[in-house]
Order: sequence, then C-alpha cells, then structure tokens
Amino acid sequence: MALVATVAVVGRTNAGKSTLVNALVGEKVSIVSPVEQTTRNTIRGIVADPRGQLVLLDTPGLHKAVGTLGTLLNRMARRSAAGADITCVVFDAAQEPQLEDIGWMQRIAKEKPEKVVFVLNKADKSPFFEKMFRDAWKEACEMGDDGRDVSPRRPRSPWKGDPTKSDPIWVKSISTTEGGAKDVLDALFGFAEEGELLFDEDIVTDYPRKLAIADAIREKYLSHLHQELPHELGIVVKRVVDEGSRWSAVAEVLVNRPSQKPIVIGRSASTIKAVRKSAERELKDVFGIPVALELWVRVEPNWMKNDRLLAEMGYLGGLV
Repeated sequence: MALVATVAVVGRTNAGKSTLVNALVGEKVSIVSPVEQTTRNTIRGIVADPRGQLVLLDTPGLHKAVGTLGTLLNRMARRSAAGADITCVVFDAAQEPQLEDIGWMQRIAKEKPEKVVFVLNKADKSPFFEKMFRDAWKEACEMGDDGRDVSPRRPRSPWKGDPTKSDPIWVKSISTTEGGAKDVLDALFGFAEEGELLFDEDIVTDYPRKLAIADAIREKYLSHLHQELPHELGIVVKRVVDEGSRWSAVAEVLVNRPSQKPIVIGRSASTIKAVRKSAERELKDVFGIPVALELWVRVEPNWMKNDRLLAEMGYLGGLV
C-alpha cells in the first residue's frame, strides 16, 4: 500500500498554480504564461514519489467572471476543490492579498474542509507579504456564515468544536527553482492516506491529447502576443492523425473580430509560423514523437458564448 490523494490546486488567476504543479510533477504538464487565465481546463498532473502518488488538479484561476467562459472557469475551479481529498490554495505572496485571495479564505473558513494547505508562493521575492496573508486568514475566521464580522462578540476558529478538523498548514514555495516546492510536497503527503495507486507509475498526466496540443499552441500565442488577445483567442484541435513515426494535427485559431485576424497571422505569416514551430518543438518534448501542426485562423464572433465550441474545447466537462 502507498500514500495516495487527489489535490485541488486552486487560487486566484496568475498566482503560480501551473508552475507549482509542473514543479511537483517534475515535468511540464500545465501551460505557463504571465497572462491571466492561462489555464482554462482542469489538468491532472500525477506525482510519483517513494511515499506514493498525488493526483494534482491544476484548476483555472478564480477571477471576476465576465461572460459565459469566465463563469465556466470559476465553476470548474470550485467543483474541483469540492471533489478533492486535499485543497491546496496558492497565494502570490509577492503581492498584498487581493479580493480573490480573500474569497478563497472565506470559502475555506465557511465550508471547513478537513485537509487544507495554504501555499505562500514566490517566497524569493521582496517584499513578501506573509503577515498580511496570515492576518487576512484570521479575519476570515472571525466572519459569521452570513458574512458578518462576529469577532467583537465571539471570535472563533472555523473548526472550533470539531475535533476532526485542523487548521490549514502554511508553507512557503519558490516553485521556479529546483527543490523550491519540497515543503509543499511534504505537506501534501502529510495529508495523504494509504490506498491503491490511481494511475500507473510512469504516467505524469491523463490530460486528453487534443486539449494538450491546443494548450501548447495557445501558450505560444500568449508568449508572442502578450496582452493583445489574452482572452479572445481560442484553439480547437479538429483532428490528430497517428502516422506511425509522427503525429499530424489540424487546429483552428478562433478570434472574435476580423480586425484580430491579421494580428494572429502576422506580417508575411510571421506570427503563425513562429507559433507553429515553437509549439511543434514543445510537443515533441512532451509526447516523445514529432507533431506536425497545421494552423488555420477563423473569425468566430462571440465564440466564448458558443456552447458547442466550448464543449469541443473541454470547458463544459466533456473530454475530446
């Protein structure tokens, strides 16, 4: 028997969740970008360790929802947290606590999950706002279930009176450096329980192939375009063909307006060519086999409100 657990890695957008997941797994399984809302699906990364196995659910970052897609991303994050054995909340402690950080704390204080790890990420940065985050947690614990401050009359811990509950474990992380996430890994295994392995030991992710290819393409576009089209760019992988010595894949790049099409193509097709080559290199490293990409740009007004397209991209829970 080994120690096993499923872990929902949650927090506000751009707190460093995907970087932490990649560091814990030891391989890149999750898209990483400085642009907000990079992760749009719940990605499973599998940690193999002498102690056992952790299945990490890298969720979309919680943010102020705008439109159908934003609402879906928030719903996916909350649903993953509710179904996991351990809730791992990642905070960007190089910044003061934000509204979404406070929201996760209040959610934890209200719902009282049994196993919680609070990760103060980016511990190598200065200033580092550890005290502000701990004070914010204390304030969250002093709120009544109806959101009112009860501290003047009866300050409380959210788990007071329930011996099965324990306060969250606080750990610091520098997930961009080797070994910088060791304390997080130790804390998570401290909550794991004995059981059968959930996946074969050589698997690092069970993320569907089409969605992984789409994420690689979108990540490269984000690195090229930065803030120009962060939330109005969608990737749909239409088909993947196994040709034996290589895979070939056809993908559509969706934009909302005709004026955006030249941006994602670039002058003399420079942008789309650079994205294709960069994504092909990464996919070869990820899958261990050459992946030839064919990219087409299509104007699809309001694609973020199109249930058929959202389902094809995996945002409605269906796997491609």
